Amino acid sequence: MHYDGSSCNGCDIEVIASLAPVYDLERMGIINVGNPKHADILLITGSVNEQNKGVIKTIYAQMPGSKAVVALGICATSGGIFSECYNVEGGVDKVIPVDVYVSGCAVRPEAIIDGIKQALAILEEKRETT
Repeated sequence: MHYDGSSCNGCDIEVIASLAPVYDLERMGIINVGNPKHADILLITGSVNEQNKGVIKTIYAQMPGSKAVVALGICATSGGIFSECYNVEGGVDKVIPVDVYVSGCAVRPEAIIDGIKQALAILEEKRETT
C-alpha cells in the first residue's frame, strides 16, 4: 500500500512509474492495494505533519500480522526540505517504526524496487520468527 504524507508528489510520480510497463513491479508479484487490511508493506512518501500523523498510525494499526514500512524519499526519511516548517514533525519514524529507508529527491524507480525487495526480505524474516 502507498500513502502520500505531505510531499511535493515527486516521489509519488516515481512510485507510479515503478508500476508502469517500463519497470512493472507487478511482474514480481507486487500489487499496490488501496486497503491497509490487504497490505503487507506500507510505502510512505512525504513528511509527517500534525494533520497526517494520526492517519499514518491508523493505517499502520490496520495492517494485519507481520508488516514492513518503507520510507521513500528524503521527506519521508527525515522531513527533507520541509523539516523546518512549523507543522512538520519530521520523517515517518517519528510516528511508526520504519524498516527500510530509501533516500532520494525524487527517489528513482530502481531504488523503490530495491527498497521493496529489502522490505520483502525483512517481512519474510519477521514471519519466520513469529
